[in-house]
Formats: sequence, C-alpha cells, structure tokens
Amino acid sequence: MRSSGSFLTSTKMYTDQSQRGIGNYLRLFFACTMITPILICGCSYINEGRQVRSISQEANDFFNQKNYGASLSKYEQIIEKHPAVADRVLFEMGIIYAYPGNEQKDYQKSLECFQKLVRDYPDSEYRLDSQMMILQIHNVIIKDKIIDRQQTQIETSRQEIKDKEDEIIALQEKIETLEQKIFTLRTEPADKVLIEKRARRLTLLSMGEVIKTYKIALGENPVGPKERRGDNKTPEGTYIIDSRNRDSDYHLSLHISYPNEKDKMRAKALGVSPGGDIMIHGVKNGLTWVGASQAEIDWTKGCIAVTSEEMEEIYKLVPNGAIIEIRP
Repeated sequence: MRSSGSFLTSTKMYTDQSQRGIGNYLRLFFACTMITPILICGCSYINEGRQVRSISQEANDFFNQKNYGASLSKYEQIIEKHPAVADRVLFEMGIIYAYPGNEQKDYQKSLECFQKLVRDYPDSEYRLDSQMMILQIHNVIIKDKIIDRQQTQIETSRQEIKDKEDEIIALQEKIETLEQKIFTLRTEPADKVLIEKRARRLTLLSMGEVIKTYKIALGENPVGPKERRGDNKTPEGTYIIDSRNRDSDYHLSLHISYPNEKDKMRAKALGVSPGGDIMIHGVKNGLTWVGASQAEIDWTKGCIAVTSEEMEEIYKLVPNGAIIEIRP
C-alpha cells in the first residue's frame, strides 16, 4: 500500500491536464471531500429517518477519530438496511478506502466501490465524480507499479555495487598482505628516508625505489623549520642518521644529525641555541596499545613518531649513515 503522497501527487498531475473544467472541480473536490468526506453525510440522510442519521453520525465520529475500519463498517450497515442511499454511501466508502490519512488504504476496494456505483446507479449524481476517481486511481496504480519496478532495480543495483565494494576491499587486503610479505623478504637496506611534513608521511627508499611509507606525527608546533631549543618544531633540511638507541624510552630511536651548518648559522644569527636530540622513534614504552592513532595529532617535541611496530621495521631497514631529507 502506498503513502498518501503518491495519491495526492497523482491527483495534482491529473488536475493540471487540459480538461480545465474537470480539473478545477477536482481541486475543490479533494480540498473539501478528501479532507472531511464523512461530514456531509450527517445532513444527506435527513430524509431517510433517524436510524440512518444515527449510523452516519457514528461513521463520521469514527472517521474523525481516524478509525477508518469502524467507519467503513458503519457505512456497510447503511447499505444493507437502506439501499436507497447506497450510491452516496458507496461514493463515501470509495473515498475512505483511498483517503491519504488511512494507513490501511486499499485502492482496489476503492475502485470496486466507484465501479459498482457507476454500474448499478447510472442516474446517480455521483456517477461523474466516480468515473473521474476510477481514472485517477488507475493512474496511481500504474505509477505505483512503475515505481515498484524502479525501486527493485535500484535495490538490485545497490546490492551489485555493495558486492563490488566487498570484492575491492578483499582485493585491497590481499594486496596489502602480499606487499607486507614482499617487504618482509627484502634484504637490502634503505639508503634514504624522506619526510614530508605537510603530508605527515615517512617514506623509505632504496636506490630511488620506494620500499614502504608510514603515517607520522610531528612536533607540537609543526609549521616551519626548527630554529631554537624548545620551539617544538620538526627540522627541515637534509641530514643523516648518525646513531641509534635500542633502549630508548620511546621504543627504539634513530638519531638525526640536526643541527646542520645552516641550522647553526640561523640560530647564531638569532642569538639562540639551535637545540638537538631530534629522532625518529616509536610510541613511549608502555603505550604501545595506542597504535596508529598516535598519528592523529602532532605530539612530539620536534621528533618524528611512528607506531612501535612500524619502528621495528624502520630500525631494521635504516642503517647509520642513511640520508634523511625533511621537506616542509
């Protein structure tokens, strides 16, 4: 069963067509009849006796309470006991079955009410309105079927995309596993370490070939070259790995030959100490569980940090004397 939006939208499309007289009438019809269809019934049966008025009032009350099933039941009682007013009752029942606010709306039953009215009551004043409603509901049903087919196609396409995405993820994981196996089998050392500060990336190279890349954290004040002791900046320039420490508090470390001559001259001109003790290192001992999240912020005093597991790899592959280039 479709939502009320489908019915009302289709109705508006119908009323915008070239039959302006009928279209204008339908606008008024849905503005009044579809909103409070049963309200007219209390007056319509005045000449049919108290019983009809009583039952129609009950139907009206149930409708206002949004108890549409009970309202329809009351109308069925009227048809059964007072067939002389059946055409109007059928029309009202058809409206309720198709009413947008009725969560249990049933277009097929609505059609049956209108079709029975047209067939059995050719002189009814509701015949023309019923014919228009039959046409309108048929249009809605056709459009709903089209929408259902399109929704099915969309869901099928989405599932196909998801299946492809799962395949891609599986292939990526396979590639990463193979790359790690190849990396593990490498025997030649890295002859250069490239640090790209802006990209937060460390790259190991051997004879110009990339061996592996790592995500890094920098000094707490990462922009610009290091100028003085305590400025929490990571240096920029070309250096070498001049020593290593297996007993580092930060799970292994490779010492960088900062300051170079250019750094010393700049610090001298500023009348400050250039500082030192710049290293590539892992996470502080005891905090290995932090893992890759260590690179989410810049937290060092000017050093370059990777995970402890990554530092194990770097420590093995980078010998003393390897060049380290640190770019902005």
